[in-house]
Amino acid sequence: MSLEEKIQRKLAQVRHLILDVDGVLTDGKLYFDNHGNELKTFHTLDGHGIKMLQNSGVAVAIITGRRSSVVEKRAHDLGITRLIQGREDKYSAFQELFANESFDLENIAYVGDDYPDLQLMTRVGCPIAVPNAAPPVLERALWVTEKHGGEGAVREVCDRIMRAQGTYEAALAPYLAQ
Repeated sequence: MSLEEKIQRKLAQVRHLILDVDGVLTDGKLYFDNHGNELKTFHTLDGHGIKMLQNSGVAVAIITGRRSSVVEKRAHDLGITRLIQGREDKYSAFQELFANESFDLENIAYVGDDYPDLQLMTRVGCPIAVPNAAPPVLERALWVTEKHGGEGAVREVCDRIMRAQGTYEAALAPYLAQ
């Protein structure tokens, strides 16, 4: 089986997509104003891709090492109810998220970019990295997106999952002229 076939097979099995924030949903840079308030920028393509993926039946969660009210608002706006912030130990955070339900690690995709992401990436069935990730993360990813974090990488992941699962055309149909 080729690598591409393996990626397609793994993406077709995904039931939960878990995302890091800094470096994945954002460009990884930390912005602060003169009052010490943290600012983050999110790509609209990622947001719409997340909504489409959720509508196709794949659940989306966020686990991030930093705590930010901006992330809480973004998750709320996207309908993401599973959110854990301020946790470097992402595997134990993952276990908390799924404590009350059964899951198969093979059916979980995780997108990360830095060392704390390895705890979860090395356990899930579909580990994904962005191209600006740390080298050990890149080495352990099944697939590396073409787009960088904060520049549409998450949309790329969402679209590719839906294509592998045969739900992409149905998700796109409402936007096409009849």
